[in-house]
Formats: sequence, structure tokens, C-alpha cells
Amino acid sequence: MNSPREQVKDFLRGAVNIHSEEELQKKLERGTPLRVKLGVDPSSPDIHLGHTVVLRKLRQFQDAGHTAVLIIGDFTALVGDPTGKKKTRPQLTPTEVEAHAKTYIDQVTRVLSSERLEVVRNSTWLKPLPFYELVKIAAKMTVARFMERDDFSKRYKDGVPIHLHEFLYLVMQAYDSVEVRADVELGGTDQLFNLMVGRDLMRDSGQDPQVALTTPILTGLDGSDKMSKSLGNHIGVSMDAFEMYSRVMSMPDAIMKEWYTLLTALPVDEIDRLCDATKVHPKSAKDRLAREVVKGYHPGKADEAAQEWDKKFSKKEVPDEMPDLEVPPEIGIVDLVMLTKIPPSKGEAKRLIEQGGVELDGPKVTDLKTVVKPKGGEILRVGKKQKYFKLKRT
Repeated sequence: MNSPREQVKDFLRGAVNIHSEEELQKKLERGTPLRVKLGVDPSSPDIHLGHTVVLRKLRQFQDAGHTAVLIIGDFTALVGDPTGKKKTRPQLTPTEVEAHAKTYIDQVTRVLSSERLEVVRNSTWLKPLPFYELVKIAAKMTVARFMERDDFSKRYKDGVPIHLHEFLYLVMQAYDSVEVRADVELGGTDQLFNLMVGRDLMRDSGQDPQVALTTPILTGLDGSDKMSKSLGNHIGVSMDAFEMYSRVMSMPDAIMKEWYTLLTALPVDEIDRLCDATKVHPKSAKDRLAREVVKGYHPGKADEAAQEWDKKFSKKEVPDEMPDLEVPPEIGIVDLVMLTKIPPSKGEAKRLIEQGGVELDGPKVTDLKTVVKPKGGEILRVGKKQKYFKLKRT
């Protein structure tokens, strides 16, 4: 086994922040498996590739012999993490949270090993927590500390309301770390403040504070915003092989290296070679990336997905000639379909989308909330008769 110092270097590979490197080395020097916490709030039913960046880091700890403690935030999801939000996040109902939570276990175990894995729900300790105990915990924290968060301080300056339950969210997620006695907590860079609050509460509770380690935020398929289902720039881990492959093939060349780095286990020198257009054609590099992504979730299906895509797009099943469709820089998918004048009403357009009758550069678009930010040249297919349009920016 690698020495503690070498293990620290391995764990820091691909990380953004760590608090602190020295503390992690000391914990490793104990010679006992670490408890590595990751909290996920089931705020939506699907996990996408953006979520897998931190899950892959957690798997790295598992492979090194440590215990992954995955907290399904079924209680905190009722409150809603305000991280990165310019306004209060809408609260979910218990029924919505429970429905989402049931899908999470199956999806995260497509990345994590079932060995050395503890899966717990934070409702186990937060739901029965007496109110006076919550007050005692909250008394260890200050409003001034919470106002150090960029999103809170900006909202305060802009006169945007900050509700008390948003502060309580930070208290509860920090208490999760105390309850599971975490040695390390992982999160995306947008979670750093939350992780640091957990360190503070553990220290104030007489525990050895957790090490906070963050991973990058994955850029979505649009090449600009972070991956998000609400923006329609995502790839879900439960999508079928062809859908996954097609979506990767539709991504901008500029973010290929980022995706190779964060979503595959290829060596750095191989990634550099693949992303060097003078050595490897971008289409071939993207094909390799798409296959790497697909095989991680659909073993043995990557070649089949590539062949299906090649037949549909490279073999000219898409017509050479098609009308241009003038579109604004940003448009909702329903309005985009209405521009084609194929569906007679918005209701028909919505049904067409939900039934899989709309494709954009290959992948089907079925989420009515999808926002399209066309760069120009994308191929839109609409309807059972497969009418094609080439998007043209106005």
C-alpha cells in the first residue's frame, strides 16, 4: 500500500480545495480506514454526469480501503440547499423527496462499489431531534459566519430575502458530519462553505474536525453553464447507451479535455494526445470520449451505440438539404418546436416533446423545461415524419 504521503497526493489529483493536506495525512497515518462522507439531497429524480465527478472521487477512497458514507439527505431536501441560488429555493414535499430518494441508490451504485459503503438517510437522526437540541447546536454558530457566504451576502446587499430555514439547512447538514463522525467530507466547489461549517461544528462538539475536499463543477453540453437538468445540458446516468453516446458527440470540442479529465480514468499523457487536434481529429477524439462514458454505465454497449449513431448521422440518414430555422440566442424547447409550425398548439408541442418526437443533434429532448442556447448549425428533428431543420442564430 502507498505511504500516507503518497495517498494524499493521489486523493488530491483532480481536487480543487483541501482543508487541510496535513490533517488528511495525519488521519491516514492512524492506519485505520477513514470514514468519507458525501451528502446528496434527492431534489430531483435523476443523477447526471456532473454528480459523478465527486462520486468518482468517493470511489477512489473506497478503492484505497476506506469507507464511503453516503448520506441521502431526505430530511435536508425538505428544506433545500440555497447554495449558489440567487433566491430561496422552492421546498419539496415529503412525497416528492421520497420518490426521488428511491432512484438515488440504484444510480449512485453505478459509480460506487457496494463494498465499504454505508448508505444512511439523515431523517434517521434529524426527524426525531428535539427542538431544544437543534437550538443548542445552532447556538454554536453565528449569523456573521453564515453571512460570509457569497450568495447570502450578495442577496443581503441586493435586498433579496434570506429566510431563517436557509440558515437551519447549514446547521442540519453540518450536524450530519457530527452524527456519522466523518473523517473527510467531499463536495463540489460550490459546497465548500457547507463543508467548512461541518468542520466548525465537529470541532465545537469535541470531535476531530473533518477534512474538507472539493472537486470541480462539470461544464454542461452547452459548453458554458454547469451541467444541469433544468438547463437541458445534461447526460443522466440512467440514459440508454445510444442517448449517452449521442449527447457526448453533440458537445463542443472546447470542453473535451475537461470531460476526459473528470469523467475517465485515462492517463494524462493519453488525454493530452487525444485533445491535440494536430494528432487526433476532434471527431475521433469525441468518439473515444463517448465510448469511455458509455462503457462506464452500459458495459459492452459502446460499440453498438457508436454504430447506431454512425448509421444515423454519418451515413446520411439525415438529409443533405433542410430549411433553416431562425432562432434567438436562448429559447425554451416548447417555443423552439412551435417555430417549426408543425404542432398546431403549445399543448400538441408539449405532447410531441414528452413522447420523444423531438431530437436536437441526435439526442431526444423530453424535458419541457429544457432551455436551448444554439450556436447555429444544430439539427432539429420534429415529428414522426422526421422533418429536419438547421438552426440559424438571428
